[in-house]
Amino acid sequence: MLDPALFRDQASDVDARLGLRGGDLGGLVEELRRLDAERREIIPVLDLMHGQVVRGIAGHRESYRPVSSRLVDSADPITIADTFANRLGLKRIYLADLDAITDQQPDWNTIKALADAGYPLLVDAGLRDAARARKLLELRVDSVVAGLETLGGPDLLEELVEAVGDKQLIFSLDMQAGRPMTDAGAWPDPTPWGIAETAIDAGIRRIIVLDLAGVGSEGGLPTLELCRRIRSRHAEIELITGGGIRNRQDILAAADAGVDAVLVASALHDGSLG
Repeated sequence: MLDPALFRDQASDVDARLGLRGGDLGGLVEELRRLDAERREIIPVLDLMHGQVVRGIAGHRESYRPVSSRLVDSADPITIADTFANRLGLKRIYLADLDAITDQQPDWNTIKALADAGYPLLVDAGLRDAARARKLLELRVDSVVAGLETLGGPDLLEELVEAVGDKQLIFSLDMQAGRPMTDAGAWPDPTPWGIAETAIDAGIRRIIVLDLAGVGSEGGLPTLELCRRIRSRHAEIELITGGGIRNRQDILAAADAGVDAVLVASALHDGSLG
């Protein structure tokens, strides 16, 4: 739960450093408190590139730059995670290691530091085999994310379910403007719905539905129709979505579509939820 007294005690120095207008961050804190009371979980996102948190825009990673935030004057991942936790009461964090996703080595030091600090992490480190998933578990991350973008196909997904277990493994159905980010020939039915069904048949019980075209666009969630369809068929699945959230109405729309939690980055940094 959020502590408004914590905000009041610390607000003046943050306002002075970041140029926030009086009450701006307070409105965000109060809005997060209301959503928390309504059991609308918000999971803040750290998009990590070259050791810094960057602002994602529509999946065009070549244009990503270190994040500029109204919450904190830093792009350091530990500093931003601490700010999410201490200022906003948000501790469960989704970390996308963009270097690892693009076939480089994961930032093991940052992942370990965040896990050691006690943050329950959902980590997409560009899984291409079970060995990397096991190493993430050794670092005590809370959940291992298997992203469609880097998976070879459903056979590897079944192997990951066996290696990680269905309670700690999350399948991320990665799309770009509605098109799955994968080799269509690797899946029996390469449509978003078909891939979701194949993943569930492989033993997946937790799914992120993510359309990168919506990330950082503030255009609303483009994934809700698919989320609603998944929920209607699979009441037992933990369902997470994100990309394009602008305000409280988007979060409530996601909940209405059967989503359990939403991934949010830009709307937190910009203060647009408050």
